[in-house]
Amino acid sequence: MNRLDQAAEKAVFQALKLKPGESFLLVTDKQKIEIAEAIAAQARKAGAETTTYLMIETLRPIVAPTRLFKVLAKQAKAVAYMLDARIEEKPFRGYMVKTATANSRICMMPGITRDMMERLVNVDFADMEAFTKRIIKIVRNAERIEVENAVGTKIAFSVKGRAWHSDIGDIGRKGTHGNLPGGECYTAPIEETFSGRLIISLIDDKLGRGVMEFERGKLARWTGLGVEAVVANIAGDPTGMIIGEFGIGTNRGAHICPNMLEAEKAFGTVHFAIGDSYGLGKNASPHHYDALVDKVTLRVNGREIAKDGRFLV
Repeated sequence: MNRLDQAAEKAVFQALKLKPGESFLLVTDKQKIEIAEAIAAQARKAGAETTTYLMIETLRPIVAPTRLFKVLAKQAKAVAYMLDARIEEKPFRGYMVKTATANSRICMMPGITRDMMERLVNVDFADMEAFTKRIIKIVRNAERIEVENAVGTKIAFSVKGRAWHSDIGDIGRKGTHGNLPGGECYTAPIEETFSGRLIISLIDDKLGRGVMEFERGKLARWTGLGVEAVVANIAGDPTGMIIGEFGIGTNRGAHICPNMLEAEKAFGTVHFAIGDSYGLGKNASPHHYDALVDKVTLRVNGREIAKDGRFLV
């Protein structure tokens, strides 16, 4: 097998853990067709009953499912989503996650590329899992987490009592959803404790520096073209302006790049999302936009666990 086939094999057998006879829905577009073909071939080897859905350009952006697509999504026992990442399609992605976790399980790969498959999916899952669990052990129930960097990020918040999830490529159980490539742990900050300033290098696959200032969990002020585009897409929905996620990247091979699917997994980075908290916090929303902060210094209850983008644990 070539490296793409090897990565597809890990996606099917180690991540999704497809079983003989399971109904598997693979949602793709033309940009991802060679990846979809590789995954479909491995799904066939697993004995899964695979249905592919090709989203063509003339129907995009898709913001809501058709009635027929709803039938497919609700009946599938496993789903893989790999459409090119587009900000207008966030509500559709939200529908996919909500529906699949209620009825099955879902592997989210928005914006996946062949290079990312070969470099970041064909990895040592056990090593990534061990490091991610080590980080969770340190940050779980922290009363005070501080994030800073040299360009001006300075924010503090609590995660006490909030559950942590690890996204390490284990998507084999009903009700689970995760990314490939994997490599992060995340939770929702206690909303009213979340105040301060983020200087971001990327938001939702948009390049360029941005500033996000929060007051008690709500985005109060912002600058930067990427953030402005996100706020415009939220279109006044107050649920889209509330902090929903704090994540820490734990994939040793991931790079800071224009693709958030990879960038948020990179060592030495953290990310914050406004919008839906995936049931980990108070906020439910059709929106969810990740913002990357790099080269961070990270303190947990006064203990420094990362400095200038390098882990110390």
